[in-house]
Amino acid sequence: MSVATVLLVDDEQAFVEAMTKRLARRDVEVRAASGGQECLDALAKDASVEVVVLDVKMPGIDGVETLKRIKADYPLVEVIMLTGHATVETAIDGMKLGAFDYLMKPCDMDVLMEKIDAAATKKRQHEEKILEARAQSIAMRRGD
Repeated sequence: MSVATVLLVDDEQAFVEAMTKRLARRDVEVRAASGGQECLDALAKDASVEVVVLDVKMPGIDGVETLKRIKADYPLVEVIMLTGHATVETAIDGMKLGAFDYLMKPCDMDVLMEKIDAAATKKRQHEEKILEARAQSIAMRRGD
């Protein structure tokens, strides 16, 4: 099993290609999208995505708006915000909106891998709790 299934979202194609190779070498299953709408379309088609690594500054739907939509439609998917243009305000906004974490470009691969692993673990734990709650609910109904 891979470390995580990640959707990498960035409008800089060279960055996406390089990061995809670097993550794949570390046993991360990587999908890619070049913008906010493409990210949302990819999530609608692929339920296996656990973590979105999302650039903040993109044309069209920017990272903060994309984050809002991800959290509204896919609340268990964890989002790591990534930007070369970070401000403290943007970081705070992202965290308030439910981002798992926030990193500056270029980011250290070991740090990014730690964040991806922790985010995927958090998502898996939430899914396990939901399944346990459903199982208990079914067991209780059968006991009545």
